[in-house]
Amino acid sequence: MINFKKITAVLLSGLMLTGFTAGCGDKDAKTTVKDGEYVNFTAPEKGEEVAVITIKDFGDVKVKLFPDLAPKAVENFVDLAKDGYYNDLIFHRVIEDFMIQGGDPKGDGTGGESKWGGAFDGGVTKGLYHFVGAVAYANSGSTATDGSQFYIVTGADIADDMMNQYVQAYAGIDKPLSDAVQKKYKEVGGAIHLDGYMGEYTVFGQVYYGLDVAEAVSKVEVNAENSKPLKDVVIEKVSIEKYDGEDVKFYLSDYK
Repeated sequence: MINFKKITAVLLSGLMLTGFTAGCGDKDAKTTVKDGEYVNFTAPEKGEEVAVITIKDFGDVKVKLFPDLAPKAVENFVDLAKDGYYNDLIFHRVIEDFMIQGGDPKGDGTGGESKWGGAFDGGVTKGLYHFVGAVAYANSGSTATDGSQFYIVTGADIADDMMNQYVQAYAGIDKPLSDAVQKKYKEVGGAIHLDGYMGEYTVFGQVYYGLDVAEAVSKVEVNAENSKPLKDVVIEKVSIEKYDGEDVKFYLSDYK
């Protein structure tokens, strides 16, 4: 039996992400990933497009994108960024040891739309998990309601007993976690419950530099009722740039 009392805090945090739930795989994906594999920590290649999220007073968060695995999701984010959609918006929801969420023109979690207007279905793709540093879309019931809002997973250690409970839960819904994925979650942490236990969401990127910046944002003082920072955390801009071969720092330990 799963001891739900031990995971209540994490689950409640998951519910605050504008209500994510199930979706189907992205039918346009060009790359095949075998069951149980993860590709989050694949370094970008020189010359490929990456996203740079510049956060006022904090610094840059640089994101590797996965257009082969999540083509519509990446296309949406890239085109919105190139149009300046994200410039001067805020991170309106920040939960320490979980995630930071932004990309809503209304600044309260109720707004935003895709490059096509309204929502789109980014789907769920094998190989991209909610490890620390993962970048994904928030939604309001399924991946078919993806829009402009996105979140970055921040550090959260997963204790052995917690891991065992999630493994049992995933097995109960016929969505087992491979040994490799379990081992990686134990190593780096993340939001394991968002990979199918609480729902399914469109992961389309991974922070490869600036994870320490995202972590700093996750620790700002917030309103206890809605997790909105008391002082605005502003996205100055999101730019799409060519990766130039700079150092890759996927893990918090890389900054020490």
